[in-house]
Amino acid sequence: MAIIDHVNMSDIIAIAYVLFINVLAFVLYGIDKRRSQRKMYRISESTLLWMARLGGGVGSWMGIKGFNHKTKHTKFRVLVPVWIFIWAVVIGCLVIKCF
Repeated sequence: MAIIDHVNMSDIIAIAYVLFINVLAFVLYGIDKRRSQRKMYRISESTLLWMARLGGGVGSWMGIKGFNHKTKHTKFRVLVPVWIFIWAVVIGCLVIKCF
């Protein structure tokens, strides 16, 4: 119970946001892969990359690997891990209160 006693509403909102944006990113990569296979209207590369920028880097990476989608695009192979690293640093600093 000690951990729950120290969790405030802003922590819960932050955790919910990170979970939501990562699940959304993963789902969008899956939708785009399916649409590409069916020659349908696609989700823009910009939108997919913005998912990583907004905190969904892990979900994006899992979508890339899990759906074997955008694997040959250098900007996805480089930028998604960069945004994962940036968000990891930001979250790490928030956890240890370095801001």
